[in-house]
Amino acid sequence: MGAQMTEGKNGLTYADAGVDIDAGNALVDRIKPAAKATERPGTMAGLGGFGALFDLKAAGYEDPILVGATDGVGTKLRLAIDTGHLGTVGIDLVAMCVNDLVCQGAEPLFFLDYFATGKLETEAAASVIEGIAAGCKASGCALIGGETAEMPGMYGAGDFDLAGFAVGAMERGAALPADVAEGDVLLGLASDGVHSNGFSLVRRVVERAGLSWQDPAPFTEGPLGAALLTPTRLYVLSALDAVRAGGVTALAHITGGGLTENLPRVLPEGLGATIDLGTWRPNPVFGWLAREGGVSDAEMLKTFNCGVGMVVACSASRAEALTNRLTEAGETVARLGTVTQGTGVTYTGTLTW
Repeated sequence: MGAQMTEGKNGLTYADAGVDIDAGNALVDRIKPAAKATERPGTMAGLGGFGALFDLKAAGYEDPILVGATDGVGTKLRLAIDTGHLGTVGIDLVAMCVNDLVCQGAEPLFFLDYFATGKLETEAAASVIEGIAAGCKASGCALIGGETAEMPGMYGAGDFDLAGFAVGAMERGAALPADVAEGDVLLGLASDGVHSNGFSLVRRVVERAGLSWQDPAPFTEGPLGAALLTPTRLYVLSALDAVRAGGVTALAHITGGGLTENLPRVLPEGLGATIDLGTWRPNPVFGWLAREGGVSDAEMLKTFNCGVGMVVACSASRAEALTNRLTEAGETVARLGTVTQGTGVTYTGTLTW
């Protein structure tokens, strides 16, 4: 005879404590089609297991090196929550991870997300995760798992947090940066806006300007909140194509720290970069932030991408061909400057806001 279930005196359930397991199951069912749409060679199973499997051999690798990256989207989440526009922060999350992976020379293979909230709202969570799936699909990366955590008392009503983890691979010996040399040309790939860095300062500038997220954006058409939520550009496919074409010596994803802090991360000791600030025109949002906030050019360049979301370093003999190739792939390319003797980034010219 089997053991009998007993009922507690007060009849409390997990749902009474604020955790709805049924809602979690409903969310998994809702997002399964979006996750399935991201399948690629190497994907082995759908959502629902205790772990997610990936077959490197089926993905075409013979002697692979794995590369991992994890990130979030910072206080851009606050803007998304306050405006209720949740459909694109998932793209930001993926971009912040996979754009980093490609800088190591790796092809993103799979992605896992972590979504934590006080009370799970299926529609809101599904919007976010479907955005994650869209970002994965656009970068050739499979969404193979994740975690949805409902934690009453940890988050306020409607609040949530978001983190992501991506794994990529490359064949042994293909890592970047590689053989960066004095005279290499620096090509800047245009950003689509603020991307996912500097939003604590953005929010202060908006507050100083006395604007709400629903007010018309001073720098473009449409509401301010929607304009600032323009997602981070995914550079993966175009950057990998350039790497495979030959001549690329380094890639730098321009995130928090701007050109000033991120470009030196891919330069060998003894080498720096000289950049002409007149070689590109920053997106109008940056001019508005600089003027409205009274932010100096130096501060802008070490806080925001200022219109350059990725830098490609390449041998001078390949610069023209790679510029053409990247342009054909849909990127807007500017010849920013060169790798030079020295340290850090030296700027010439002036930014045109």
